[in-house]
Amino acid sequence: MDSHRKTHQREDEDDVISPKPVALSKYSNRIELKTLLERSDGGARLAGKRVVIGGWVKSSRAVKKDSPPPPPPSQPSSVAVPPPPSTTKSNISCTEIIQSKMNIFRKLFDVLSGGGKTTYPIFDKPEITGQKATSPPEYTIYFLISDGSSVNSLQVVVDSAMSTIPTTQLMSLGTCIVAEGVLRHPLAASAKHVIELEAEKLLHVGTVDPEKYPLSKKQLPLHLLRDFSHFRPRTTTVGSVTRVHSALTLASHTFFQSNGFQYVQVPVITTTGVGEMFRVTTTLDREEKKHDGLSIETVKAAIKEKSRLIDHLKRSDSNREAVAAAVHDLKKTTDLAAQLEKKQKPKAATQKLDFFGCDAYLTVSGRFHLESYASALGKVYTYGPRFTADKIDNARHLAETWNVEAEMAFSELDDAMDCADDFFKFLCRYLLENRHEDMKFISKRVDKTVTTRLEATASNSLLRYSYTEAISLLQKATTRTFETKPKWGVDLTEEHLSYLTDEICKGSVMIIHSYPKEVKPFYVRLNDDKKTVAAFDLVVPKVGVVISGSQNEERFEILDASIKELGSTSREKYEWYLDLRRHGTVKHSGISLRMEHMLLFATGLPDIKDAVPFPRSWGKANN
Repeated sequence: MDSHRKTHQREDEDDVISPKPVALSKYSNRIELKTLLERSDGGARLAGKRVVIGGWVKSSRAVKKDSPPPPPPSQPSSVAVPPPPSTTKSNISCTEIIQSKMNIFRKLFDVLSGGGKTTYPIFDKPEITGQKATSPPEYTIYFLISDGSSVNSLQVVVDSAMSTIPTTQLMSLGTCIVAEGVLRHPLAASAKHVIELEAEKLLHVGTVDPEKYPLSKKQLPLHLLRDFSHFRPRTTTVGSVTRVHSALTLASHTFFQSNGFQYVQVPVITTTGVGEMFRVTTTLDREEKKHDGLSIETVKAAIKEKSRLIDHLKRSDSNREAVAAAVHDLKKTTDLAAQLEKKQKPKAATQKLDFFGCDAYLTVSGRFHLESYASALGKVYTYGPRFTADKIDNARHLAETWNVEAEMAFSELDDAMDCADDFFKFLCRYLLENRHEDMKFISKRVDKTVTTRLEATASNSLLRYSYTEAISLLQKATTRTFETKPKWGVDLTEEHLSYLTDEICKGSVMIIHSYPKEVKPFYVRLNDDKKTVAAFDLVVPKVGVVISGSQNEERFEILDASIKELGSTSREKYEWYLDLRRHGTVKHSGISLRMEHMLLFATGLPDIKDAVPFPRSWGKANN
């Protein structure tokens, strides 16, 4: 089988029609379009080969039989749009126009033509078994098909007689088509593509409902597509961004594996961390939810009132049924008070009822756990989801992100900055070399400067400034007034970083290091000046921080003192972390790359919510 496939992949074969379909992709009885369209000749030398292709309709046109082929459909825009109505109306019969516009006529037409079934009979050449008063017109349909493997689309030429599905329904944007046929050079001299498929069979048709399919109504901007995150990868822009995202993931593994790092999986659920964190618990049962909003004082007041009512009923010779009902009501209220009191007991008493028996959270960083493996294996890295519960909703923040994190034993701050520098440049080069077609499309449709920006970053040295130097530059700024006044000790804000990258570094990437200890986590190594710590940020224009890193504290006494400052409740949960300093401590440093922010830099997208398949942010968790 492998030798058979290799034979058909040779570009210098004679143009002879193969008797059987050529299967050039594994695990599927079809050919991936990138195999055709991303060849050096655009697939021209495969003319005459029989193939099976599958994909979704990006655009379509139809002409009556014996008419000259129409001009080639233009490549789809960043958001899929329906076929031009003027072309379809001029070539499709009145019956089909009415059928495509009016639900009643569509249903009637489907029933009469057999199109109302859940699945449609597909065949090579339909045989008409009976005489009809009128025969439906026959068309040659020109589809642009995309299967997601490439930014480019393949033109597929289909005879409308191959299917019993109404032509307008077959042509709808988003329809899934699997076709078998022969590759050929386009008949139209003005064609923009070098190869197309002349279909001989339709093996599958997955129809859409044009009235409900969101991509078929009108061109939608990216922020509206977030409401249809399950469909938006079918648009050309989101498809390209997804392939770039995939390439960055592969490039990350390639970089660390080729530099001697071991991949380690770290937990998503943790008992340690800093900042706003999501708590993991199983104690929110139905009774607690049902009684939310009730105070114990209100319930106790009700108990007193119900007790007085019972005493009154007993003194007033009320019947036994009324007294019994009041007593039963009092018991229910007393039980409710007991539940509320139990709920309000100290947390330590209820933790035993929770799943883990202690406070547990979704992790903010994997570097804590990586340290333990770096202390045994030397150089390790991981890639996984990270969570922050900050109630922020802007173009640079998500509640769930994916980070690439690395930790290195026998390593200091300068080593970590060198690693971040090399890693960042490697990612830029990898995209330029391996995702050329997607980067060309993104450069055309999203940001014209992305290619030159990646090339400049990959070839130039990254500028490095200390925090103190950065503050000095900000204080000298005469053309900018900052909302947060730049003075030593404040955390650098988005406007500070924007000024530094745009005005000081003239659009270049920079590294800022040696921050005040008050603005960085407790575990970062204290510098000799006792005021700053060994931490850094790699900052890029228009995006901000893409990589953070630090040399963490290896000295037991200093780390122990920092943990004590957090409070007595923190001591126990960091005991295992202190053990790494008690037994075989070593200098170590690491980095953390925010993948979504790297994607913003690489594509020029303005909002981080368009850089992930299913964004999670404050107040929003669709799908």
